[in-house]
Amino acid sequence: MAPPRRRGVAPRARAQSRRLTGGIVWISLFAVLLTGIVALNVAVLRTNMHVSRLDKQELQLRAENQALASDLSQAVSARRIESTAQKLGLVPAPSTDTSYLDLGQK
Repeated sequence: MAPPRRRGVAPRARAQSRRLTGGIVWISLFAVLLTGIVALNVAVLRTNMHVSRLDKQELQLRAENQALASDLSQAVSARRIESTAQKLGLVPAPSTDTSYLDLGQK
């Protein structure tokens, strides 16, 4: 009597092949997910570094604005204007020369 013929792959080998294929799929899926998480963390880190640079720039600009405001208030101070006017030969008008205009009644 002839030995029975085997058809295709044995059920045990098929189950083992499915497990191996399933394992590879899960490992690949986890690898892709971990890669995505790492990429997301790198993007967040870069964004935080950019925000930090912008914060530092904001502080510098605020300090510069304060310095400019101080310079401006010093430039328009009455004492400085009076001093500059005297250097140009201008003198204050006497109070007796002050007159007012009547623009009419409302």
